[in-house]
Amino acid sequence: MIDKATAEHYQWGDQCDGWYLLKRQDLLIIHEQMPANAAERRHYHEQSRQFFFVLSGELVMELAGEMHRLQAQQGLEIPPNVPHQARNASQQAVEFLVISHPSTRGDRHDLPVST
Repeated sequence: MIDKATAEHYQWGDQCDGWYLLKRQDLLIIHEQMPANAAERRHYHEQSRQFFFVLSGELVMELAGEMHRLQAQQGLEIPPNVPHQARNASQQAVEFLVISHPSTRGDRHDLPVST
C-alpha cells in the first residue's frame, strides 16, 4: 500500500512537487502539485504515452499547439512524440496524477524556449 505521505517525494521545475506512487520501468504513476502561475518546460516523449488526471484545481495543458483546460475529475491523454506543456494559470495550486507507460525516465526531450 502507498499514499502521498509515504511515497518518495521530489521537487521539479519552479517549486513543483511530485510523489512516486508507482515507479517501474513499464509503468510510472506520479501525484504532482503545481503552485499558482507555474509551468513546466514544453517537451515530448519518444516512447511514453501519458495520461494527466486533475484531482483538484485547474490545469492548462498545451498539446501540439492546442490549449485544454482541465478541471477536477477531468483527464487528457498525451500520445508519444506530441509536444506538450502543463501549466497552472490560476491563483491556487493544482494537484494531478500523471500516468506514463512506459516510464518517462530517459525519454523526455525538452524543446527550445520560444521568445
